Order: sequence, then structure tokens, then C-alpha cells
Amino acid sequence: MSLWNTLDELKNCHWVELSHVLNNESPFWSGIPEGSVELCKTVFDYENPMLRCRIHTFKFPGQFGTHIDFPNHFIEGGPGPEIFSVADHVLPLVVIDIRDKVAKNPEYAITMADIEAFEAEHGTIPAGTFVALCTGWCHRWPDNDALNNFDEEGGEHAPGWSLPVLRFLIEERNIAAIGHETFDTDASPEAVKEDDLACERLILSTNRFQVELMDNLDQLPATGALIFIAYPRIEGATGLPVRAWAVFE
Repeated sequence: MSLWNTLDELKNCHWVELSHVLNNESPFWSGIPEGSVELCKTVFDYENPMLRCRIHTFKFPGQFGTHIDFPNHFIEGGPGPEIFSVADHVLPLVVIDIRDKVAKNPEYAITMADIEAFEAEHGTIPAGTFVALCTGWCHRWPDNDALNNFDEEGGEHAPGWSLPVLRFLIEERNIAAIGHETFDTDASPEAVKEDDLACERLILSTNRFQVELMDNLDQLPATGALIFIAYPRIEGATGLPVRAWAVFE
């Protein structure tokens, strides 16, 4: 069968944007120096006598907005984007929704009990899937203070992944990648306990990738969707902003 027919079928499905809009005021991790973002700077304008057109330059960190992290982001000597084929960026999508837990505890870290409950309702998480954690945190964008959820001392309080869950998903379910709506992979208490972003280090140490600061996960079904992830092909990058979207019936 021609894939054109398949595309016609897909066009009649639901399409959901998973990336935030970026501009010069968009937030980024506080460890990145100020002045690291300069979007749409005009360097060739319509009035140029050589050619009537406009050209922009773009300056931004790799970890900016909705972005992908490659293993070399945390693993010294680890691989970058070159190990992932184009096919690795079209994946079955599983969305685990813990918004009810996060509403009661903004530092909630997903537990194995949450995974067991999810699989009891939706079936075993298949190998090769992209597993996204829906916390409702995407609605805090683009408020940097709300995304970090600072306390009076400047401490961050955000939900996220836990090491037991990630180990299970990697070792027992052989998932392909993960995603979430927060700046960091680790729930804040997990990061404090380990004195490191141990969950992020774990996922990247297995030559998998992750997508951070995702949007609109609450518009997706728990299973059945496909995720598409696109980014510039830049050699040696540790991370890059992405345009990601999902399609489901």
C-alpha cells in the first residue's frame, strides 16, 4: 500500500503540538549565562540592494524551551545525536498522568505503585516506546518562577521521575526514551537526596534520549499515539530545541 494513503488517514486523526513557542523572553535553566538567547536578529534585510529578502540569525543554548538531550549532555565522552536515526524519532507514545498526585504535592516523584496501576489499566508498557510523564507543569510556561516553583530561600520544588521507576522502564520494559514537562528529569526531593540529577544521568547513560519542557501532554490518550520529534542536524550537539508533535485516532 502507498504511504500516501496512510498519510490521508493520519490527516484525519488528532494532531497535538508538544512544543512551547519560543521568543527572547522565554525562560531557561538558571545555570546558563544571561545573554545566551538572541532570536531572530536581522542580519540581511529587504532594503539590501543585493537581494530583497530577510535573513535572521539565532543564538540559544541547546537546552532551550522544549528540547532533546543526548547522552553526551551528562556523560563525558558519550555519543551525541549521531547515534539516533530518523526512525528513532518516530515512536509509540505512552503518557502516564500523575496530575492528581502533583496537585496535592508539587514535589511528587512517580512511584512503582503508579506504574503498576497504569499497567493494570492500560496493559504492559511496550518495548521501544517513548514514555512521557504528565504533571500539568506545562501550564506554568512561560513563568520562570512558577516553573521552578521557588521557595523563599530560592529552593526549587518540582515533580518528576524517580530512580526505581526509570530503572524499571529501562531494564524491564526496554523503553526507547522519556519526556516530561519540567526543567529537570528528577523530582526536586530526588535531586536533593542524590546530590545530583541522578535520574537524568541514568537515562542518558544508557544511550537513550529525553525531551524536556513538553507541552499539551494532558491532551493525549494514555496509549495509542505516535510522537514525532524534529531538530536541526548539528554535529556534536548535547541538546537542541525540538518541534515535537503527536498523532492519535
